[in-house]
Amino acid sequence: MRTIISRSPEETRRIAREMGRKLKQGNVVALFGKLGAGKTVFVQGLAEGLGIPPNWAKSPSFTLIRVFAGIIPFYHLDLYRLEDPLSEDLDWQEIFEMGISAVEWAEKIEEILPPGTTKVRLKVKGKRIREIEIENDPCFGN
Repeated sequence: MRTIISRSPEETRRIAREMGRKLKQGNVVALFGKLGAGKTVFVQGLAEGLGIPPNWAKSPSFTLIRVFAGIIPFYHLDLYRLEDPLSEDLDWQEIFEMGISAVEWAEKIEEILPPGTTKVRLKVKGKRIREIEIENDPCFGN
């Protein structure tokens, strides 16, 4: 696990962009953190690292899932509004296998995340400062 201190949303986006460049089909990035911790900013960086236009990644809070249909599909899931996401009629494993997935509020489905999932925990340490803990980091293989 590695821990990084980000001092701005731009820095958080840059850290995620570097990670995004390393992702491959079947990779899942699970994001954990309180409201306003920077999960969507992190997803924006992942998307940029995958070559997706920066304005595409918005919080899909009123939509469960957004898909960017590139050569490898990018799935952005936001589970915030769902009480029991596992009761939804979704083939989670197919979503995880078919593309690259970024899951906000991943604690709601943590028990079905595939082995090797990259877990990103964002903690608010100040108005713009975030502590980012990354487990199974594709940039460093840990």
